[in-house]
Amino acid sequence: MSMEKPARVRFAPSPTGHMHLGSARTALYDYLLARKTGGQFVLRIEDTDFKRYVPSAEEELMNGLRWLGLDWDEGPDKGGPYGPYRQSERKEIYLKYAEQLVESGQAYYCFCSPERLSKLREEQQKQKQPPLYDGLCREIPLAEARRRAAAGEKYTIRFKTPKSGVTTVRDALRGEITVENRTIDDYILVKSDGWALYHLAAMVDDYEMKITHVIRGSEWLPSLPLHALIIRAFGWPEPEWVHLSVFLKPSGKGKMSKRESAELIKDGHSIFVKDLEALGYLPEAVVNWVALMGWSYDDHTEIFSLSDLVEKFSLDKLNPSPAAINFTKFDYFNGYYIRSLSVPELAKRVKPFLTAAGYQVDDDRLEKIVPIIQERLNTLDDSVEMAGFFFKDEVVPAGEDLVAKGLTPAESAELAEQALEIIRSLPELTVHQAEQPLRALVERSGKTPQQVFGIIRVAVTGQRVSPPLFESMEIIGKEIVIKRMENAVAVLKKLS
Repeated sequence: MSMEKPARVRFAPSPTGHMHLGSARTALYDYLLARKTGGQFVLRIEDTDFKRYVPSAEEELMNGLRWLGLDWDEGPDKGGPYGPYRQSERKEIYLKYAEQLVESGQAYYCFCSPERLSKLREEQQKQKQPPLYDGLCREIPLAEARRRAAAGEKYTIRFKTPKSGVTTVRDALRGEITVENRTIDDYILVKSDGWALYHLAAMVDDYEMKITHVIRGSEWLPSLPLHALIIRAFGWPEPEWVHLSVFLKPSGKGKMSKRESAELIKDGHSIFVKDLEALGYLPEAVVNWVALMGWSYDDHTEIFSLSDLVEKFSLDKLNPSPAAINFTKFDYFNGYYIRSLSVPELAKRVKPFLTAAGYQVDDDRLEKIVPIIQERLNTLDDSVEMAGFFFKDEVVPAGEDLVAKGLTPAESAELAEQALEIIRSLPELTVHQAEQPLRALVERSGKTPQQVFGIIRVAVTGQRVSPPLFESMEIIGKEIVIKRMENAVAVLKKLS
């Protein structure tokens, strides 16, 4: 398969809801092929499903692509030589091509009412026949059909599918696909309101926009013979068809659907790009993870930046086998990319999560905190739980959390008081100055480090799990640490 010619590809979402992983993968492969071959990546909005149209969805789609780093060359916001790039602005173009098919005898006006078609379907179901149009209007002479249309009779335009022979189409992943023409319906191309359906609109757009490769989900495979027939009816060059693998649920059983997302979100996962951003996943991790669900470079390389993918991507290495969504792998990639970020960059990325949680974030302090939490973060959102205590005026630990395992409240209070005295006596509260005398306290007391440092940790951070204790105390500062320790001693004495 030649990769030399510049590819013109299109990502053509319908703004009917949130952008999901399947769309993100299609857009990514489009982008990679365009960049690899020095071609163009076109964004086209297929917005003529007016019943399901969601006004905010187009902007969300664009924001999702930008967040992933997938910038397009032509589109509704940028323009380009083959616009408009929204189907809702192309109605007359589709009608012109539909009439061309009618004129050449490859489409026809159908005057059947919805009631008749509904009865026909019911009858076919009873007879256990495939639900195909019976061709009642197929042979109406064109002059008569035009007269009826001019007189105001409602009509649709249907494609005149050949009723004998076979249609063979080549898919890049699956090879040749052959279908008997008698099994293909005379599909409606233009509805009675004058709006073209996808089968016509997308083929016209791909031709007019000079698209060379159509990369899309495997749910379009059943429509592939029809789409090829429409293109051939016009005598146009056919694009290279690439139907991607299906996503399976994490269990590997059954196809992943949008409905599963409510369950996933409980575990901090989602199949929607917008949610992944809000949950604290990095776009680098999403891109790396999604790229490997249907493509691989070799049998061992796993880490790919976007520029690596551009360099290494090829259609030859796409795999048609279903791909199970593996969130464990995703978390691994996210952790990897979090640890790969520089301290200033990670600070910049976690700040919005801390701010959203209501903390006043001081940038200098945050840059000191990031190195001690970086290894512990699985998502950016983890920073709120891991580092929130640095930005609180006071922490209020639960009394029972301050009591060390195996000790009484009185014994715990005594240890807390001794630790407080040591901290007060330090010229400065730094790791270097605090660690040795506090470790000496452990030795003297005969207690374990877990008991002594556990009391101090809960007192100072308000939580049992925190970043390294001495580094945390240094960042919080001596004055606040003393206050928090005094509070802990008071709480423990009340419990005694």
